[in-house]
Amino acid sequence: MGGVSTAGRDSGLQPERTRLAWRRTTLSAAVAAVLAVKTALHGGSSAGRVVACAVCCALWLGFLGVAHLRIRALASGARPPVLAPRHATAAVLYAVALALCAAVLVA
Repeated sequence: MGGVSTAGRDSGLQPERTRLAWRRTTLSAAVAAVLAVKTALHGGSSAGRVVACAVCCALWLGFLGVAHLRIRALASGARPPVLAPRHATAAVLYAVALALCAAVLVA
């Protein structure tokens, strides 16, 4: 059969790369939230901007929670479990909503 041999492959590298990718994504979301706060508070703040800023921060905290669960699972040393569909869906929704919220603040 034409399968890929895993005999020479280090199984510890893939979870490490995935864990680092989650950390980078969390950092990117944190930067988006900080920029949203800066934009909301720059040059006078209206009630709408403050609400959008609070929503951005809440979305970031939600994403951070999902990412933290996954990072802990990947760092456990054992073979990590498959990412639950509800966690994957939550991470995507948090990221997209954070991007939309930040875009509303910029526009």
